[in-house]
Amino acid sequence: MKKPQLNPLQAQLLKSGLANDAKAREVKAEKRKQDKLKRNNGVEIVDEIKLSAEQQRQQQIERDRELNRQRKMAEEQKALAAQIRQIVEMNRIAQQADGVAYHFTDDGKVKSVYVSDKVRTALVNGRAGIVRADNRYEIVPAEVARKIQTRDAGPIVVLNQATQDLPAEDDPYAAYQIPDDLLW
Repeated sequence: MKKPQLNPLQAQLLKSGLANDAKAREVKAEKRKQDKLKRNNGVEIVDEIKLSAEQQRQQQIERDRELNRQRKMAEEQKALAAQIRQIVEMNRIAQQADGVAYHFTDDGKVKSVYVSDKVRTALVNGRAGIVRADNRYEIVPAEVARKIQTRDAGPIVVLNQATQDLPAEDDPYAAYQIPDDLLW
């Protein structure tokens, strides 16, 4: 009988008495079985690994697409806010610290701006609107407010419906004047 070849580590273990010939043959047989299984099933294992890698790559691509979409939306929102800010800056109507108070509500709180009588009348009649820009309130013409509203309705605080300055013919209270202390 031909003696099996051992690797140097196995030979050292046999000499030192830590292993015996029977155990060495058993280990070698087990190794041959494993090698045979790998040769027979190697294609399936490789396919599973490739499939798993492909799934991970697809998931990464999806995550990247979602992140890019979110970044693009944030950039568009930023550009839209800049456009609105620019429109407001170019078309705002000046407020007067010693003018008449115009009261309005924003987020359930009553706020005030001080404007001339002419601007106050324009606000009441829907010819002007109030826009929230950079944590302050600006007054703009109604056309500008509508232009802003088409882009984003969030900044618009007050934009009344346009009304006629003429009283209605069937209005029974048309002849009565509104007292100055009841102005809202």
